[in-house]
Amino acid sequence: MKLEYFQMIDKITNVDLDAKIMQATSVVPDESPVFEGHFPGHPLVPGVLMIETMAQCSGILIMHTIDFTRIPLLASVKEGKLRKFVGPKTNLEIKAEIEHEGSGYVVTKAEIRSEGKRIANAQLTFTIMDFPNPELQTTIKGQVADMKKA
Repeated sequence: MKLEYFQMIDKITNVDLDAKIMQATSVVPDESPVFEGHFPGHPLVPGVLMIETMAQCSGILIMHTIDFTRIPLLASVKEGKLRKFVGPKTNLEIKAEIEHEGSGYVVTKAEIRSEGKRIANAQLTFTIMDFPNPELQTTIKGQVADMKKA
């Protein structure tokens, strides 16, 4: 996990396109500039970055289902719940599942667990758009390929 670069997923552990489910893992870094202000002497991952972690897992799953031809952009968060605080060195298991797709939108449900306990969960809606340029499409494909190798 590279918080300051918004790279929240370390490793993709499973993509099941038939079931439309993806699982990934990540480890919160021991140190990050994010922790300097959140909070001094008591570092915690900001809740918005927990939502971003679920959104990235969902987005990567969506791109797998459409063979990386378009890009999903987060449009809404429903039923977002942050159940526990997350600090440095926490091992995270992230799961996303597509619930509905159509009319240019995809709805997923996602969750984060640590040591089997639910940390966060949400229903996320994405709008699906064309990549704004081929370079971004190539960069994202490369990043996802690296996550599978990790």
